Amino acid sequence: MDHVRKPSWLKIDIGANPRYAATKEIVESHHLHTICHSGLCPNRNECWGHGTATFLIGGNICTRCCKFCHTPTGKPLPLDPEEPTNVAESIRLMKLDHAVVTSVDRDDLPDLGATHWVKTIQEIKRLNPTTTFEVLIPDFKGRAELIRQVIEAKPDIISHNMETVRRLTPEVRSVARYDTSLKVIRQVAESGIATKSGIMVGLGETPEEVEEAMDDLLTAGCRILTIGQYLQPTRKHYPVHAYISPAQFEKYRDIGMQKGFKAVESAPLVRSSYHAEKHICFAGGKH
Repeated sequence: MDHVRKPSWLKIDIGANPRYAATKEIVESHHLHTICHSGLCPNRNECWGHGTATFLIGGNICTRCCKFCHTPTGKPLPLDPEEPTNVAESIRLMKLDHAVVTSVDRDDLPDLGATHWVKTIQEIKRLNPTTTFEVLIPDFKGRAELIRQVIEAKPDIISHNMETVRRLTPEVRSVARYDTSLKVIRQVAESGIATKSGIMVGLGETPEEVEEAMDDLLTAGCRILTIGQYLQPTRKHYPVHAYISPAQFEKYRDIGMQKGFKAVESAPLVRSSYHAEKHICFAGGKH
């Protein structure tokens, strides 16, 4: 496939400020992993400049090998028992009103990392009783008993990304299945916790397929959606098929809102945790 030239609207402001430096120091001194760094997030300077970050738990090596993702894949190290407390303490030091936590896939563990997730949520609540937070969870291979553990820990929002449309899922995601992800979202929605998901565009999908994914998510109970441009991390990753125009992103946002989503963040540089604090109003309040 021929290389697709990156358009001007994808230029990123790389400026930093003292708050960025302070956030970076907290992340590094507590030996934390962030998806901001491992995922090459284009909004890292903006978010860190405002003192926010999306924490990555379970280490920084994923057991899966999705073609879109820059997170290293391989055999992970054992879980760090201090990580839940370190994450919670960092949130306290950053004085965050709202935090986001995600993880690598840990298919090497008997519980796929669910217990570690619960401990992290509990520690965040213990050290930050007034902080609201969102968790962006893996699919736990669709195992309902593991998803239930996270639900019962009661974060404010539970997010699980579809990543792409049904047709492209087998090409783009290494283990995850489209219907398994819908099952995760449905179980969360039925628990009463606010549900959220995200997809990338520019992978070769059609507008009709994007709308189909919207309909599937709404049927499963998802009410918050993010849509952003896929950016190829390296030449070895899945190629960009197209750079979607800002006007098309606006159209997707309007269509999503008309279909019934409570919130749709849709723009080229939108990522699943971008402006996540805006979505807390759709949660049921602090637990």
